[in-house]
Formats: sequence, structure tokens, C-alpha cells
Amino acid sequence: MPNIFIARQPIYDRKLNVYAYELLYRAGELNQANVVDGDDATSKVLTNALIEIGLPALVGSAYAFINLTKHYILEGLPSSLAQDNVVLEVLEDILPDEALITALNKFKAEGYTIALDDFVCDPAKRPLVEIADLIKIDLMALPEGTLEDQVNKLRPYGVRLLAEKVETQEEFKHCKNLGFDYFQGYFFCKPNIIKGKRALTSRLAIMQLMAKLQEPELDFSELQALISQDVSLSYRILRYINSAYFSLGRKIDSIKHSITLVGLKTIKSWVAILAMSSIDDKPYELTLTVLIRAHMCETLADITTGTHKIPAENAFTVGLFSALDAFLDKPLADILGTLPLADELKDALMKHDGPLGQLLHLILEYEQGHWNTVGDSQYNASTLHNAYLESIHWAGEISDTLIAKH
Repeated sequence: MPNIFIARQPIYDRKLNVYAYELLYRAGELNQANVVDGDDATSKVLTNALIEIGLPALVGSAYAFINLTKHYILEGLPSSLAQDNVVLEVLEDILPDEALITALNKFKAEGYTIALDDFVCDPAKRPLVEIADLIKIDLMALPEGTLEDQVNKLRPYGVRLLAEKVETQEEFKHCKNLGFDYFQGYFFCKPNIIKGKRALTSRLAIMQLMAKLQEPELDFSELQALISQDVSLSYRILRYINSAYFSLGRKIDSIKHSITLVGLKTIKSWVAILAMSSIDDKPYELTLTVLIRAHMCETLADITTGTHKIPAENAFTVGLFSALDAFLDKPLADILGTLPLADELKDALMKHDGPLGQLLHLILEYEQGHWNTVGDSQYNASTLHNAYLESIHWAGEISDTLIAKH
């Protein structure tokens, strides 16, 4: 199988639980296009990649959204591709004809869910609307003020609606009020500036904890005392240390013993993760996202050589703090002003400057499927692909014991 880039973007239900992931992909090295039939080749690479990797490794128990070209809809799908958790997306440039409708009806009969991608109401596409289970509407593709009209035109068909490219909390709330069922975009990774003493007090306490954790002089006994003050935090740290992830073979029943076993730096990282994940109005996926980023940053830093060698610990911290503004609902500059981080880390987070910042930028581009940017990096397709998949696996493996899902 040729090298591939593959990433995933979460799709949420109305309660901000993950309903599905859309899979983004690109075949081969990006500066090569030695294919005779681009649509067919791309689709086959995707399908082969899914079979080779396996859907559970990419999406777990969630649904998988897969874009299909007209050619591949007519060609059919391999019988080994699961039907019960796959949503087939009909691309926006596909117009219906008898053969296409017949093929889509066959997919539905086999158990697939049919979605229309980047849809704009058009009488010529009515046969597709009548067969679809779900319709995706790209907010950025619609003229301003026309979204409600699109929704009203589609309501009589009884299809579920998905708003994509939702970039702000305001857009999310607006679409939710219009009756959308699902939401896709980076609104959950951006801050929702909040008002009110109670909310601010909660986030202030977490900021104070994060600042204390980053103090270079914080020693073993201070960290032990800091964790022990919070019963819930102590319990979750001990549960994590005693989980199957460490396979220690004996019970660890004290914070002191935990720090001794896994080390001061590791415990500080986990306390920071637990503090961020304790904010109960944030989706679980936000914590999972920063865990994936942190591990991918660390993995790539480990293999970086030459004059731009990056300390793995710093790389992990930059990935972990990459959505700190979304967790704390404050501008990132304000948050970093309270944390005793090295200027190198602050510049990486704020401006994507320096080797650390460039690494973080690369990973953000990768998760959004901006393959042209990714292809210009120092890492080849196979390295990035393997680091991403391994980071998804790592984050999923520890999350059940480290993080209380909302």
C-alpha cells in the first residue's frame, strides 16, 4: 500500500458527544500525481487504507464518514467494509442519474447511511434529497442570511441536518436553535469568552494550579501536598497509576509512591491534564484532541535530529497547552501571562515561532487535512501517518482511566 496521509475530524450531536469522525486522506507523496484516473485511484487508496488500518483504530465505536466519487459509487464497495458504522458522503459536484440512484439505493439496502456533502438546495438534486439520510450544509459556502431558508426547504423531507465549518460558539448556538442534529468544525477548540463570577472563579483556580505546576522550583514534596489537597484529583491520579496502562502488578496507594514510580515531570503533566478535563462544560473530545496533539508533538520531537533538535518534554507541553484558551475561556495571551513558561514555549503557542512552534503548526495543519502544507515538512508521509495513528491509540488507551468522560 502506498504511503498515505489520513486524519479525522469529529462530528458532534446536540449534547456535544462525538457521533462520528469524518476521515480526511491523501494518497502518496503530495508532489506526485502519476495516476491515470484520479477519482478512482484516490477512492481505492482510501478504501484500502481503511481495510489495512481498520475502522476501530480510527473511529472506535463512532460512525465513519467517507467521501465517495461518482465513479466509486457506481463501482461498489468491498464486502469487508463495515456497513453499520459507515456513512457514505455523496460529493457536492455529483448530479443524480438513474444509475447513481440505483447504486445509492443498493447501499442503503445493505445498511449504509447516505449523506450529501456541502449541499445547497437545487431542484436538480431533489432525487438525492429523497434518498439521503443526512445532509451536510457548509456554513462558509452559503451567502450570509440564507441558512434559515435552506433549513426550511429541507425540513419537509425529514432528513437529519449537519452543520459543517462551525467555527464559533455563536454559530454552534445559532445552528442548534435552527434544529440541526449534528455539528462539525473547530468551535470546540476556540474560547467562549464567559461572564459571571462563579465561572470565572472556577477557571481562576485552575489557572492558579497550572501556574504552580509550571514553576521550575516546584519540588517533590510541594507537588505531593498540592495533589493531596484535592481528594478528587488524588483519587484520579491513583486510579490512573493502578490502571492496566502501567501493569505494575501491585497496588499503589499513596501520592508519594506514585510520584516516585513515574517521576515528577510525568505527574505534573497528568495533573495539568486532569485540571483541564475537570471543566464540566467542555466536550470530552477537546481533552482527547490535546492529548493526541501532545503525544504527536512528543513523538516527532523524539525523532527530530540536527540543529533543531526539540526536547520531547517541551513538545508535549506545547501540544497539551495548544487549546488552553478553549479550556479556560480566556484569550491565550492573558493565560500565558500568568504561567511561568519559557519564552520559547510562549512564542510557540502564540505565534508558532521557532522549531517548537513550527512543529505545533504542522500538527494543527495535519489534523485539519491541509495536506499541501504537511507535504512540505521535514517528515515523510509514513512518519506522520504512523505518529498520528499511534497518538490516537495512546490517547484512547489512557483516557478511560485518566479522564472522567462528560
